[in-house]
Amino acid sequence: MTPRKSAKRNGGPAGSRSPVAIEPRLLTHYRDVARPELKEQFGFSNPHQIPDVVKVTLNVGVGEGSRDRKLMESVAGELAVITGQKAVITRARRSISNFRLREGMPVGATVTLRRRGMWEFLDRFISVAVPRIRDFRGLNTRSFDGRGNYTVGVREQIIFPEVDYDKVRQIHGMDVTVVTSTDKDDQAYALLRQLGFPFRGEVPVIIGATNS
Repeated sequence: MTPRKSAKRNGGPAGSRSPVAIEPRLLTHYRDVARPELKEQFGFSNPHQIPDVVKVTLNVGVGEGSRDRKLMESVAGELAVITGQKAVITRARRSISNFRLREGMPVGATVTLRRRGMWEFLDRFISVAVPRIRDFRGLNTRSFDGRGNYTVGVREQIIFPEVDYDKVRQIHGMDVTVVTSTDKDDQAYALLRQLGFPFRGEVPVIIGATNS
């Protein structure tokens, strides 16, 4: 009798294969569509000059966090659900007596996304969450910081469908910051537009389209 193949060797039951990770849709679009468009638009001769997304950071400030532990836990939990990554609690760097705030007290939560998680989040943010913003008329084109980074201020966390409204302890906003590899705002703007960011007054690029 032929012995069964080792489950350990094959990563699972006999005859099974490990699932192949599918590349994030937005990353594929960036590589196949956005990069060639950006290279042509700016006349880059070196491919390393083409702007890229380095990381995405989500920040939530909770003024009552220092006095309401459950609220702080709720905010951190929502960020984890939205991003698929554990949130880090941010703490006061100095004491402010007028706000009854002491150095080291929790004041918010943050998550920094890179690589695959970053691309997957951006895809969901652009195509699902942003269109759910109340009275949405397009993203502000003036929210670049002069160094090629862009911040979107979100007023309500419930625009993310991953958040269970019935479990929300308090409606709060957050900042979503996209850090790019360029220090020029015009290049960063072109990059984000190619990734489908629906800027005010612009027709957004359709993700999944090709150059052909």
